[in-house]
Amino acid sequence: MDALTLYLPGILLAYSACFLGLMSPGPNILAVMGTSMSVNRKSGMALAMGVATGSFCWAVITASGLSALIVAYGSALLVIKIAGGLYLLWLAYKSFRAAVSAQDMEAKALVGDDQRLRRYFSRGFIVQMTNPKAAFSWIAIIALGMGTGAPVWVAAAIVVGTTALSIGMHAIYAVAFSTAPMIRIYAKGRRWIQTAMGAFFTVAGLKLLTSRAP
Repeated sequence: MDALTLYLPGILLAYSACFLGLMSPGPNILAVMGTSMSVNRKSGMALAMGVATGSFCWAVITASGLSALIVAYGSALLVIKIAGGLYLLWLAYKSFRAAVSAQDMEAKALVGDDQRLRRYFSRGFIVQMTNPKAAFSWIAIIALGMGTGAPVWVAAAIVVGTTALSIGMHAIYAVAFSTAPMIRIYAKGRRWIQTAMGAFFTVAGLKLLTSRAP
């Protein structure tokens, strides 16, 4: 019970960072929206599941890699936290800049010659796995929830929880944005979403930079 009390705040913070990241209209999410609108809901869902699977792979790779690194070199956690904290502050800056930007988001369909569902799944997976920003994002998310001596179940809880969030949110986008009015409603809330993200990433980044290993 003591271990749960110790690590639960960090796990919940990692979940929150993942959730707000999924709320951001980034390229992958816009591709899911655009594909659902321009092609059909099934294609959008297949693309969404490909992206979510890629997120799961990044989460597993990052969690296992950081766990091994922390076990081998306890001082490595300090470097990871500094890097993760600075990246979160960079995300905060980008979110605030996007919030004041007059440019509206543009959802584009991810299409090709082969439009079978498994091809959409593969495209979503490849796009996510080849995105270098995904690696930095997952380092920051995992670092928020882990500390020196963190047991394996902490990393597992972060991976399982963030994967469930990724699958659920991408599926919601694929279903909801198969109709044009939904994306217009979402676009109207863009500034509020980006502002909230900026505030959260600022707090999370400062927390990561100033936190001490348990």
